[in-house]
Amino acid sequence: MIVSIEGIDGAGKNTLVRALTEKIEAQVLAFPRYETSIHAQLANEALHGRMGDLTDSAYGMATLFALDRHGALEQLNAPGLLLLDRYVASNAAYTAARLLDDAATQWVAELEFGRLGLPRPALQVLLDTPAELAQERAKRREALDAARTRDRYESDSGLQERTAAQYRRLAAQNWQSPWIVAAPEEDPGQVATRIIEFLGSIK
Repeated sequence: MIVSIEGIDGAGKNTLVRALTEKIEAQVLAFPRYETSIHAQLANEALHGRMGDLTDSAYGMATLFALDRHGALEQLNAPGLLLLDRYVASNAAYTAARLLDDAATQWVAELEFGRLGLPRPALQVLLDTPAELAQERAKRREALDAARTRDRYESDSGLQERTAAQYRRLAAQNWQSPWIVAAPEEDPGQVATRIIEFLGSIK
């Protein structure tokens, strides 16, 4: 059973994952898998300006992120509860925001759930953090950790705002599976409880 935690950079995904793992037993996987996936590493190189004009291609970047997830197919299909820090919805939201085209979310769904055969999540959770707050968190994170230099997506405030709007659109239509939306002022422990209650209702 997969639960994906979604939101723009700095939304608080790691914090919610920690709150959940304090309450329930689950495996955790974060995308992109920069440490182990060649596709994620190439995407990271592009996002930091070291792959020529690759980053200019929204479809090219989306395909690299999709292939990163495809490389984790065995883990995604393993038994038990799996918490994901980002999943397919992230690709859908960012790609649609980059292309200014809502239809791009369907292209991502067909690529990842269709052609690549990724399993659909049982639940998707949107941390609906305002872009301004998320940007401040990302800046603080960068200042505290030299390894967390913001990439081209993270430093583009306009893209972050459009991506947040796309995420809200996906959640409103329960894109691909049920969604829970967490308000920015909601305590992570309370959000974790809501998630656990939902999972209990579908067992």
